[in-house]
Amino acid sequence: MFRGIVTLQRQFRNAFSLSKVCPRRQLTRCTPKYSTASVERKKFYQDVSISQGEDGLFEINLDQRKLKTPGGKLFTVPNEALAIAVATEWDAQRDTLKFYTMHLTTLCNTALDNPTQRDKDQMINAALKFLETDTICYRVEEPPALVELQKNEWDPVLHWIENRYNVTIGSSSSILGPDIPEATKDTFRQHLSSYSLWSMTGLEFVITQLKSVVLSLGMVDRHLSVEQAVLLSRLEEEYQIRRWGNVEWAHDYDMYELRARTAAGALFVQLSSETSTVKRKLMQD
Repeated sequence: MFRGIVTLQRQFRNAFSLSKVCPRRQLTRCTPKYSTASVERKKFYQDVSISQGEDGLFEINLDQRKLKTPGGKLFTVPNEALAIAVATEWDAQRDTLKFYTMHLTTLCNTALDNPTQRDKDQMINAALKFLETDTICYRVEEPPALVELQKNEWDPVLHWIENRYNVTIGSSSSILGPDIPEATKDTFRQHLSSYSLWSMTGLEFVITQLKSVVLSLGMVDRHLSVEQAVLLSRLEEEYQIRRWGNVEWAHDYDMYELRARTAAGALFVQLSSETSTVKRKLMQD
């Protein structure tokens, strides 16, 4: 039904089971609000369902209660596909609520509450700041093996995005990074302006995880998989680990955590771009 979305959902499910993110809020007893508290909370509901309000937006119901955001707003999403994905997060919880696994819920809360009070133009400007310090644009001068690895792994992606958007980005071993032409920034600004506020929330989240506009767009455009984008964003670290070894568990833990957040962000971009309802095939006798 949603071939690309289903792929991202599968990558997200495979990644988030080993992920954990930094907590922020606590759950109040009287109102079912999203929480990222470090202390796991006892599950307070049995059934999860979705419903469509008179305004056309979709809501999440925990038993007979309507889910609300940390800011106290009614938790509503723009389409059924995203509502189903969020409801699945809540339905997957067992005896305790592990809020650190509920990345889509987190992103919805961010879009709804807008805690930093930014508009889309400000979000675009913040995202474009990463272009000036993009992970794959900064190159080392030594050791030769890492220089060659960066060239072999990063250059094809860089060339792809330059051709895809007809821009010039380049790379540099200078601490100042490459000199990004204003025309390139304008092209990306125009492209990002085509995203909705919700989709931009997800894309900016992905960019901050990968520290790369290039890798993020490559993944959202489905040129790269989540696993490829994450590995490319950690190329130097992976090189050092292969050379010197890694701290037991720490490497895998960090890797799965980054995969989970990145997959969630990419899935959020795709789902928030869908039409309001899921198209279902007509069942025939």
